[in-house]
This record gives sequence, C-alpha cells and structure tokens, in this order.
Amino acid sequence: MCKNLERFAKDEKAEDTNFMNSFMRPTIRKDPLGAVLIIGAYNFPIQLSLGPLIGAISAGCTAILKPSENASNAARIMQHIIQQSLDPDAYQCVQGGVPETTALLEQKWDKIFYTGNARVGTIISKKAAETLTPVTLELGGRNPAIVTKNADPRLAARRLLWAKLVNVGQVCVSQNYIIVDRAILPAFLQQLEIALKEFQPRGAREAEDYGKIINERQWQRLRDMLDSTSGKLLFGGNTDRESLFFEPTVVQVEDREDPLLIDESFGPLIPVLPVDGLDEAIHTANAVHATPLGLYPFGSKAETDKILSSTRSGGASVNDAFYHASIPTLSFGGVGDSGQGAYRGKASFDCFTHRRSITTTPGWIEGMLAIRYPPFTDDKLKQFRKMQDMKPDFDRQGNPTGGLVWWLIGLGGRSKTSAAARWITLAVLAASVRMYRQSKL
Repeated sequence: MCKNLERFAKDEKAEDTNFMNSFMRPTIRKDPLGAVLIIGAYNFPIQLSLGPLIGAISAGCTAILKPSENASNAARIMQHIIQQSLDPDAYQCVQGGVPETTALLEQKWDKIFYTGNARVGTIISKKAAETLTPVTLELGGRNPAIVTKNADPRLAARRLLWAKLVNVGQVCVSQNYIIVDRAILPAFLQQLEIALKEFQPRGAREAEDYGKIINERQWQRLRDMLDSTSGKLLFGGNTDRESLFFEPTVVQVEDREDPLLIDESFGPLIPVLPVDGLDEAIHTANAVHATPLGLYPFGSKAETDKILSSTRSGGASVNDAFYHASIPTLSFGGVGDSGQGAYRGKASFDCFTHRRSITTTPGWIEGMLAIRYPPFTDDKLKQFRKMQDMKPDFDRQGNPTGGLVWWLIGLGGRSKTSAAARWITLAVLAASVRMYRQSKL
C-alpha cells in the first residue's frame, strides 16, 4: 500500500473528454469518505480487522475498530497497537459484544465495513439504510468445489482437504461441499483418504497443527449439522465438546437439500455430492447457492471455462482451493448475498474513497460560454450543438467512424488494424521506391 499510495491518490483525468470540455480540466479527485466503522471477525482476527483499517488510513479516513469478542486475546493486542501507534483523536478500538456493537451502529458513520455472517450483515444493512450509510459486507456462502471427470483426483483431493484443515475449516472462502462426477468418485475418495493419512499420520487429535473450534456454541452447531445429515459417513466424525475438538469428517450425500449443504458449515465437515456429468454439476451448484463467495472447479480447461461462464461467485480458483484469496493485491469481495464491495490492494483504498468530479472554468472562456445564457436564439442553439453534441463513433451499419481527421490519419481504414496495415503497406511501397531510385543512380 505504501509503495503505491501516491499513485492511488493521484487525481485522474476524465476519459473521452471532447475539445470544448477539456478547457475545464475535468478531473476526479480522491477524497476520504470520513469517519468509518470497521467490525472484524474471529476466524482471522488480525487480518480481517487491521486489513480494512489500513485501507481506511490510506484513504485519509478516521476510524473506529470493533474487533470480534470471540477472539479476545487478539482484540486486546490490536487495541494496544492502535493506542500506542495511532492518533487517538482519529483512531480508536472499542471492545465488547452485541450491546457495544449495537451502540456503535446507533451513531452516524460515513462508511461501515463488516466481516461476518449474512444474518448479522442483514441487520447492519438495515440499520445503515436508516441514515443512507454505505456499507461493505464481506460475508460467507455455500461455496462449491466441482471435480469433473477429467480432473486429477489426487490434486483435487489434496488441495480441497487442505482447505478444510486450515483453521479447522473456519474459513469463509473454503468449500462448503464438493460436487464430484460419479466417473471419478471412487478415485477421488481414495485419494482423499490417502491425503488425510499423509497430512495427519497420527490422526487429527494428535496433530499439532490442527486447531479447535472457536467456542462451544459453534461446536454444537457443527455437531447438530452432522447428526442431522442423511448422508453416509465415510471417515472421521469424532468430536469432543470439552476440548472443542472436531475431526475432519467426510460424508457422501445424495440430496442437495441435505443439512450439510443448505447451511454454511464453517468447519471441517466435507460433504461429497456425486453427479452425472458437468451439466448436472453446474445446475446443482447454482441451485444450492447462486452467488457464493468462492467457486473451485477442477478439470480440463474446457470444463473449467464452462463452469466459470455458467456460474457466479465473488471469486474463483481454478484447480485449487481459494488461492485467489491469498494474494494480498488481488481485489477480494462477494457478490449477491455473499457480500457487496471489495477490498485488498488498490481496492482497499477505493473502498474508503469518494471519487469527486471537479471542473475548473477559466475566466477567458466566458465568450464561448455565453451561448448558455438566455434568450436562446437559433444561432445560439446551433453553436451549442456544435460544442456539446456527442456523436457515435460508428455509422448506421455499425462500421467504426472517427471523423475526417481520424480518416486521414488512418488512411481511410475503418479500424485500427486496417489503418496499421495501410501504413505498413505505404511504408513498404515508400522503401521500395527509394531503393529503386537509388539503384538508378
């Protein structure tokens, strides 16, 4: 951000400005939105709180950070950093739970940035609408992974299993379920089991790099989802309430209305749904959730291209699990009910910026602008049309046009390609004539 901030904040010239309007120097200035509220999440408490805060600071906004109370240790550390490093008149960290968040939402903000679930996101949106406050919502979704018949079952199994081991599956962009072509299902399940034994040779309970569920309420929610499924438990399923342990659990389901699919698990549950062919896979993904936060197709280029063209999602990683979300300079955000707005990289600066259009009219141009003052005579109207009319750059047959000047520059070519070809031909002819004349000397 620091390396590119000067470029991000620089005024932009308006595009496609006609000759008359260019005298007014139309520009877009990047102004800070003002005072913003940032509400963080517990699963990646530092990144999902300080990341948006960096964007707000870079844009010149003041900010209140409300970190998640479910990650209290990280929240205290962030409060210490903010108190020690930032201007207390411009930046503060507020601790607390629902009452404190509710009190913050009662205030008037210039922007609210929230990361969390869709239910709370809806509450925040309704409250923000009372004061017409813009919001950025980074929510979750029932993200599908699609493994086609031409996918590499080993790569798909390893990469998708990894996505459910990271943070014990408490990742908003990890896949919520895996759609697998029946032709490759046995090989995929075999590779999934092999990968699990490789990643956790002594089992999940003894794995030092496998964590726990955040709290008992979330643990119970996951346990209830597993108990209510009508699918077949393939491996895993061991849990312990006292230690908040939840083993990676693979379940084969046959119904897209299964409880493991209709709700976002946000945990190490791995439902696998077999389908017959690519078209059914695409139809199923769209039926379960039309606008997920992430989409992860595995297969040939033709297959993954078709999946991307036939679906919508906040982001996508082809032949991988949420790799796109790991690139800090790549814009990140949802679509539809998985979120609105984006941040990361330049998008973080834009998120907290108002693009303010500005013109500066010089005094000497008053004579030309006099046509806008009444009374409006026919002569004034004719002059006004000449100055303001924007004409299309194509004719009635759809052929590109550019006026006499561009026709002359392009040697009569109707496109940039044909104009370039004519200039090349002209250059070759000129060179040939020159060589011929030299040979005669």
